[in-house]
Amino acid sequence: MKSQIVEELGQGEILLPSLIADGLRANDRVKVRLSVLQDAGRHARAPAAPRFALTEECREVGLDPVAMDALVTRAGRASGDEVSAPGIGALGVGVWDDVATMARAVAAGDAAAGEVAGRRLSALRGHTALGQSDTLSEAEILALSSLSANGGDSLHRLIMDLHKDLNRLAAAHAEEVVAGAHAYGLLPQDKPAVEAFMRGVEATRKLKFDHPGLATVATRAGSRLTIQNDIGETDAHVVVIVVEKDTVSVTYSDVHRPRAKFFVACFDGLGAKWSDFDARHAEGLAEGGVFYLVSGRLTDADEAQRFAFLEALGAALVFLIDWNKARKVLRAWVPKADAVRILQWAARNRVGHRGFLELGGSELVAAAVHHAAPTRIGFGERLDAVLGREAAVGFLQAVLRISAEALLEGSSLRLARDRIEADLVWRLERVDTALLAVVIRQAGLAREVAVAIAQHVDALANGRETDGEALAATARRIEQKADRIALDVRGEIARLDADRAVERLVNRIEEAIDELEQAAFIASLLPSAFDADLAELLLRLARLAVAGSEAAAMGVAAAAEIPDGNRVDSEDALAAFGRLVEIEHDGDAMERAVTTHVLRGDYELKVALSALELARALERSTDQLAGFGHLLHAHVLADLTK
Repeated sequence: MKSQIVEELGQGEILLPSLIADGLRANDRVKVRLSVLQDAGRHARAPAAPRFALTEECREVGLDPVAMDALVTRAGRASGDEVSAPGIGALGVGVWDDVATMARAVAAGDAAAGEVAGRRLSALRGHTALGQSDTLSEAEILALSSLSANGGDSLHRLIMDLHKDLNRLAAAHAEEVVAGAHAYGLLPQDKPAVEAFMRGVEATRKLKFDHPGLATVATRAGSRLTIQNDIGETDAHVVVIVVEKDTVSVTYSDVHRPRAKFFVACFDGLGAKWSDFDARHAEGLAEGGVFYLVSGRLTDADEAQRFAFLEALGAALVFLIDWNKARKVLRAWVPKADAVRILQWAARNRVGHRGFLELGGSELVAAAVHHAAPTRIGFGERLDAVLGREAAVGFLQAVLRISAEALLEGSSLRLARDRIEADLVWRLERVDTALLAVVIRQAGLAREVAVAIAQHVDALANGRETDGEALAATARRIEQKADRIALDVRGEIARLDADRAVERLVNRIEEAIDELEQAAFIASLLPSAFDADLAELLLRLARLAVAGSEAAAMGVAAAAEIPDGNRVDSEDALAAFGRLVEIEHDGDAMERAVTTHVLRGDYELKVALSALELARALERSTDQLAGFGHLLHAHVLADLTK
């Protein structure tokens, strides 16, 4: 197009798409030029610092990376705070040319904005030596690359404002809309790549809800297709994608390093190679003026791989909006690493966190805690301290999922809150269920002692060698272990304000173990000479204690599954209660049988006393197990009526 004549005819708006494309290319160039200028200043101050790291950026915007490398590495101090390097003057001329190109493009689409930009450009150029020589002060370098200079205007601020104007004009004056992206200057072969990226954007766009962002601009610049998305509202939060032949390049900047790491992690397994996180400085842009830049490249990829990567890039962007805000909210309830893990899960499962924030964020969780567990989770207490780490993560994942579903389906906030509270109640019940695992362990310890007694009595009756002292020592060790476990679980129940029924079960099984330990002590003192009939009666009584401890363990194991709604488990738990009652009756009968046999027989005093005391201790253990069964029965019925 003959641009001069077109302008003479007053039809300059026809040139706007190409001018905008030129302006956006100039924006990319000038940012790299300023980065080179900053690197030259740093090298002059610290020649031993890491070498030039802008090779890829220079190549992508059409600057000679070798020349830029030479400029930086040859930079040194002239005098005072002056920085001198061959090529700084030419670099400065290029900076002003690029900014002028941007201002010209803005003026073509918005005369008023272009006039303001022109005045600012003239004023800034008149107050600096940039472009006039190969020497420049460090103060000027800092001022040029800072967002504000002494509270006034700055070159960096002007560039940012022009960039925003260009994006606005690009959206308003696009040649066409391709799958929702504002596009101009595209070639037919560019559109499938833009469509792939926009498939990803549109697949997850709904998860941003009412938050602004995700506007996309695509342009053909020479041999490159460039796709830019504004993500959200933060100035330094930008993603630029370049597609050239079989390569896709991504440049991503962020003021939050953890979010930048999260962004890169979204593309594991897609074949892209990513740079390290490079900290950059720009005064006024963020706290401390620091932002982080990371770039990725997918090379030697076929069309399917490129399109899959582009689609994944588009789909991931919505999960960056308010990411740090969501992370801070979640960190109040779980450790830092788990907060990020929850957000990664939300991105992988396309749940997102914006719905959670829309419905109240931390207040939503606090309300559920207040209504569902006011006495179990104290103010300021983390969820993992009560639920356990994995259960706390699972609950917050459920909160994010329920929040997103509620907004997407248009259901009420009240229903969402009810669902969240129900999930928390269920997880608290699972905490109680986990405590029941301790009771199962205690029942197992009771069985160990009962089995040892039965084996000892059987060995004595059959003339086999057995060690009474070892039996007593083993039983004493197990009883002490059971005491420690019971003490720990009582403390845990008190701390968690858990179901007191669990504590009563722990206490009763501990009492059964105490009786069995006493029985083991008496059994260790049994004389070796007593008849087979008495031995058989004592052995049967010991086996009842074994059966009782097994029934107790099976009953608790079944009861632990009842919160999952398994009716068969409730029937198994109630059947265990019935079995414990039967064992207690059989134990009474067997203890009386031993008493009858001893009193009607002709036994030495030691044999008679030891047999009677052993029978009574074993019978008392079956009594305690039966009492345990009654407590279990009440616990099961309470669960079934919830």
